[in-house]
Amino acid sequence: MILDAPNAARVTPDWRAAVLAGLVSGAVFLALEIVMVPVFLDGSPWGPLRMMAAIVLGQGVLPAPGQMPAPPDAGVLMAALTVHTGLSILYAVILSALVSRMSVSGALIAGTAFGVLLYIVNFYGFSAVFPWFAMARNWVSIVAHAVFGLAAAWAYRSLARASIAEARL
Repeated sequence: MILDAPNAARVTPDWRAAVLAGLVSGAVFLALEIVMVPVFLDGSPWGPLRMMAAIVLGQGVLPAPGQMPAPPDAGVLMAALTVHTGLSILYAVILSALVSRMSVSGALIAGTAFGVLLYIVNFYGFSAVFPWFAMARNWVSIVAHAVFGLAAAWAYRSLARASIAEARL
């Protein structure tokens, strides 16, 4: 069953749980990207962080074509983490509103699909504004986004359930 009867009466999502789910799933996503890019694509672990930072700092923080990205300086790292954390929270809040009344299994399926949809929007839609996103169209990015959605849904459902249990005490 897609709707979860105990939560069906709940009118609004648990926003605190949604924000925390964004932090958890954002950390999972970042860890996957930093590990999987060098292991499976023979790329630099710093590439994804530089791409994130370039959203606010511009293309100047990206390496020249064919050049391996160097470790980012503190400013680039802070910009990347700020953008990534903000977007992770935003996306998890949106997802939480969608899955708050679903069963856990329904939420996990919806979360995974949401992650794949984020990949499509980010790497095909936003590449019109941020053309460097096109270079990250690969299976590692798809998997990392799918796992982000799965982790966000799981974390939200777990944290929201814990807060419901606490409220009943």
